[in-house]
Amino acid sequence: MHNRQLFLQHVGQTSPEPMGIEIRKAEGIYQYDTNGKQYIDLISGFSVCNIGHSHPKVIDAINRQISDYMHVIVYGEFIEAPQVQYAKMLADLLPGNLNCVYYTNSGAEATEGAMKLAKRFTGRPNIVAFNKSYHGSTQGALSIIGDEYFRSAFRPLLPGIIHAEYNDEAMAGLIDHSTACVIMETVQAEAGIIKPDIEWIKKIREKCTQTGTLLIFDEIQAGFGRTGTLWAFEQYQVVPDILLLGKALGGGMPIGAFIADKKIMDTLMAAPVLGHMSTFGGHPVSCVAGKAALEVLLYGKFMDEIAEKEIIIKEKLKHSRIKKLHTAGLWAAVYFDSFETNKKVIHACIENGLITDWFLFRSEALRFAPPLTISKEELIRACEIIISCCDKI
Repeated sequence: MHNRQLFLQHVGQTSPEPMGIEIRKAEGIYQYDTNGKQYIDLISGFSVCNIGHSHPKVIDAINRQISDYMHVIVYGEFIEAPQVQYAKMLADLLPGNLNCVYYTNSGAEATEGAMKLAKRFTGRPNIVAFNKSYHGSTQGALSIIGDEYFRSAFRPLLPGIIHAEYNDEAMAGLIDHSTACVIMETVQAEAGIIKPDIEWIKKIREKCTQTGTLLIFDEIQAGFGRTGTLWAFEQYQVVPDILLLGKALGGGMPIGAFIADKKIMDTLMAAPVLGHMSTFGGHPVSCVAGKAALEVLLYGKFMDEIAEKEIIIKEKLKHSRIKKLHTAGLWAAVYFDSFETNKKVIHACIENGLITDWFLFRSEALRFAPPLTISKEELIRACEIIISCCDKI
């Protein structure tokens, strides 16, 4: 049997129409299929590969670590230098209250851990989340994501969840002394790149502080330079009580984290002891890969060019079929009149050597999220492919 047949038969499918491209190699901003065809990667593994694919410094870090050790014991028992050093690096790059890292295996697990931590620390039952938000697909995370289409088939889910509208002034009234946390993306990703109003997000911070509610920012997609600053919340002059990270956190390896002040995090140590556990959380190979990738991002100064690259996207993505364009750094949603039009453009892009897709809650919008290492010339080329595909459909 060919791999495609085996893929369809033995690998769990998430949609009736998978892309079905068999990738042989990925390097830089490019992926290559088994026929040798080159594709510009405009998805970046959903913002996992912010420094591109197969960076030699990341590969070198992985090789050095696996020659020492891989898994040794359940997370949180032994002192493992890769975990410690990466946690210290992250803490040094964050505000002072975000100083203690709990590693997980994924962003969804970071969401789960943060929800537990908020309930444990506050002793409160309720959570405020937002419509058109995405925080993962495990049952707790599914309970707070913002679309009933995805929730309804799996009920009953967690009680005490209140969904509000993003950027709605009135939603602050939903936060009271029964609210354990407010959880929100600093840029709503799957809603089609929706940025918060700065004054609105400041008011949420104020209301959370007044009521003793923990504010959780989800930067699983937005983090690690995607929006032009290392953390998107830096642009809003607002600091959360808990930060969620994933995707680019591992430099291509699986890892997630929720980060808080140690006095908050320590509530997971007692009553009950082992209040949160993870066998593979903070895997040493993932930690060294993530730390190496973050060093590449910082020392390569790729974020310095993002504002200019965002301008290129705005200038080049103009066409009668494009109804609007939302951007947040090197991240964009290209809106068409319908999913059907978008799907035709996406298929044409793939045929012309550019991999992209749509957004979970905005099927009429095309995803534009290349590695941050993309050159201006490569960026222009990607835009030209999209425009040419708009002409052809």
